[in-house]
Amino acid sequence: MRTRRPCAALTLLLACTPSDGSDTDATVATDATNATPGTDSSDPTGTTADEPTATGDEPTIGTGEPTSTTDATATTDAPPTSTTDGTTGDDLHGLVLEDTFEDGIANGWVRVERWFDPDPFFIQEDRFDLDQRAHQTGQRLEFFGNDPVPHSGRFLLYYAPGWNNGTKATVLLAHGANDQADRAWANPGESGDFGCGQSSCPDIGLMQELAAAGHRVFAVSHAHSQGDNVFWALQIAWAIDIIRERTGAEKVDVIGWSKGVMSTRMYASGLTGGKLEYRDDIGKLILIGGPNLGFDYIFRYGTAHNAGVYTDFGGKIHAPGPHDELLIFGLWEDRSEYGIFKSAAGDNYRGQLQMLAAWDDVYPLTGIANNGITQWPVGDSESTYYGEGQYKGVYARGKGIDYAIEQGSVIADMIDAGIPASVSTYLLCGDIDLNDNTVLIPGIPNEIAGPSDGVVFVDSCAAPDGIGALADTAVLSDINHLKLGWHPTAAAQISTWLAQ
Repeated sequence: MRTRRPCAALTLLLACTPSDGSDTDATVATDATNATPGTDSSDPTGTTADEPTATGDEPTIGTGEPTSTTDATATTDAPPTSTTDGTTGDDLHGLVLEDTFEDGIANGWVRVERWFDPDPFFIQEDRFDLDQRAHQTGQRLEFFGNDPVPHSGRFLLYYAPGWNNGTKATVLLAHGANDQADRAWANPGESGDFGCGQSSCPDIGLMQELAAAGHRVFAVSHAHSQGDNVFWALQIAWAIDIIRERTGAEKVDVIGWSKGVMSTRMYASGLTGGKLEYRDDIGKLILIGGPNLGFDYIFRYGTAHNAGVYTDFGGKIHAPGPHDELLIFGLWEDRSEYGIFKSAAGDNYRGQLQMLAAWDDVYPLTGIANNGITQWPVGDSESTYYGEGQYKGVYARGKGIDYAIEQGSVIADMIDAGIPASVSTYLLCGDIDLNDNTVLIPGIPNEIAGPSDGVVFVDSCAAPDGIGALADTAVLSDINHLKLGWHPTAAAQISTWLAQ
């Protein structure tokens, strides 16, 4: 069955940054410094795995206040310093605190912890074998114990200045696809120019804005930046547990951006593969640029964005393509490891499959693309979207969006599960002028078939379906998908909502 926009009353990207991986050494060793637990390849959306095992009464986490005095806007080139033995730590609901960093942290954070959930429900998600585009880089590599492909049971919890003495809301930030807490919330320019949705980027973000205003701010980073949203949803829940223990807060306000909308919303809806019910611990839920009714961006533009993904054309972006075969020098070559589909070559993009829905009955295919620089016709538009049936690919072949939806979309299930009315939910969306190249996301084909932020249709982002208590919706003019998490107008709107 196709997942379409319900009849009631995402990406290449979804907050993915077009980084070329220049912030990491391409020759980094792939040998993990920690053992890689769990190789179970069972479907994480199943309901037969055992519950995480508690280890008795919940202990008080931590051994004291962090000693860092880093200013909210400060950065440093010094390497982060571990202050915790990597094999021991506090335990909460079966979680293990593996390591803590408090000195030399870049981008204004004052503390980072690495946590591990040993439940075999979490698996070692597939990664590319051919290059390092899916690897952890920068200071995240250090935080993950110098393991470029950490097990999906691991996640990082970041602490902003004032986390222990702020007087306003307690806030958890959840990033999107092909992203992490540093670039998303603290340094939009970490990936270089264009990584923030415009030609030059600021070096501070929403974290500094909220921390300076007196909020107690935290952020999560996941092991696999295109990972399963069920895994991410559980880690959002565990992060909330840790934050409540650290601060004494009764509830945490949660902000999800793009793919992070899926993980935060899925936890609030109890859509966690049968592992965990929602526990009434979210106060406000602010959903930024989210595919609340799904997205079909990946399939809309035929071969237009293949150059950014497939290595045959110089592609380096860690994001899925809509094809599993490419015509290379007159021969059809299997490239399914880069495709969104599950196949024998791998299952690299289950987190993207979960966000899919078809929108062609609302906004027909355009047959053209615009990357913020120029507009051009694209090949294989129909065959890419509908698969190799009535239409045949000339340059590339794929199975089409319906096939992909059947493989794993959870949009309909997420809407049916619903966000409880006890959670005040806010929707923040962008609506760019599709005729103005200066506001489009530079360097990638933008979503131009209908009103959008360049990736997600406004109709999807602003949809109230399945939201028990919709407190407010704001649609910001000419702020594209990659600006929504840091632009001053967006930050001001988020601050207003947090103060209500």
